[in-house]
Amino acid sequence: MFDGVAEKYDRTNTVLAFGRDRVWRRLTREALGLRPGERVLDLAAGTGVSTMELARSGAAAVGVDFSTGMLEVGHRARPSVPLLAGDALALPFADGTFDAATISFGLRNIVDPDAALRELARVTRPGGRLVVCEFSHPVVAPFRAVYLRYLMGALPAVARRVSSNPDAYVYLAESIQAWPDQRALAERIAEAGWAKVAWRNLTGGVVALHRAFRP
Repeated sequence: MFDGVAEKYDRTNTVLAFGRDRVWRRLTREALGLRPGERVLDLAAGTGVSTMELARSGAAAVGVDFSTGMLEVGHRARPSVPLLAGDALALPFADGTFDAATISFGLRNIVDPDAALRELARVTRPGGRLVVCEFSHPVVAPFRAVYLRYLMGALPAVARRVSSNPDAYVYLAESIQAWPDQRALAERIAEAGWAKVAWRNLTGGVVALHRAFRP
């Protein structure tokens, strides 16, 4: 599915998010608190837009994705960004390789999100940081109602105009609606071995940043 949307993926995301995707990437980078010389893993990196944003901190950012189609587009568009093919459930890195790790809008697409969170903990050093940037549940009821109407109705319609695979965005809307809310995701992150889990709502809870530390 992601191979099929790769060619126009970045443009489609920006249109569907009304340009807020750029802000969400910047806030993810800031939440990680990266320092020059540190190593950071960007899981489900897609075409490397998020990896490139992380590298602005001066850290050595490596992107990993399961979709070879996304990686091919990323290699063409951003040849200087390190992008590797890899499985989130069996990452090709030794224990404690990274100072920080992040996954943006990818955790709900993994067949076993809890196993992926444990695998992220394995490759992050003790004391290292995790930030999960993911769609969540708007916290104000009237706004939530408007958002759900957009998600289930307008979003697929817009995708038909701008995406290379509009049917994939029907799945996108359904997967967002079925995803756990902020507190439930925080509990799952903690159960996967992460400590001091907290979250911050962005855009009224349309997106949430969950931050945690490796014990």
